[in-house]
Amino acid sequence: MRWCDGRPRFSFLPEDRPTRIYLLRHGEVTTFERKSINGQTDVGLTPRGIAQLEEIASRLASYPIRAVYTSDLQRSVRGGEAIAKRCGVPLFQMQALREKNFGAWEGCNAAEISIRDPEGWSFWLTNPAESRPKGGETYREVGERALSALEMILKKHPAEEVAIVAHGGVNKVLLADALIQSPLALFRIEQKYAALNIIDYFKDKAVVKLVNG
Repeated sequence: MRWCDGRPRFSFLPEDRPTRIYLLRHGEVTTFERKSINGQTDVGLTPRGIAQLEEIASRLASYPIRAVYTSDLQRSVRGGEAIAKRCGVPLFQMQALREKNFGAWEGCNAAEISIRDPEGWSFWLTNPAESRPKGGETYREVGERALSALEMILKKHPAEEVAIVAHGGVNKVLLADALIQSPLALFRIEQKYAALNIIDYFKDKAVVKLVNG
């Protein structure tokens, strides 16, 4: 699958009714005070993070959501479980929805990375979309797997409403793609903890209804 090329990819969807995706970020994590990069490290949620997700679940409880999809990391699964329980629908975990793999940088904050890997950090600052920390992946690679997962979800739920609880980086990839933007757009999109985004997917286009709500 090519990313952000502007060509219709979802010819299998109906023309007149969208598939609506409620795209959420997980709640506040236990490492938030350190501002460390978690990536695919399986960190937990704070009590506040759990409460944030319960609040979102209450907001979505009255919507006709048919299924919930999450990554297989606990901070994502916990939020998905809250929504699935309130809506009375199944939950499915997909490894492809994991956050970007930051490799050797995971568990470190910006100050620590700049000291331990000054060359890699300098490249990140100038070309973040193509940056690949040692043992990690680029955002283009995140885009390939996340968009493949999205396509699978859309094929399974034409003209239905679905919730996805993922991560900041993954959400930004999906939003940038929906807006037909380059990977650099990722760094102009905010995703707070428990952010809610809404995207309607049609046969020939995507319409972003809400960002960072």
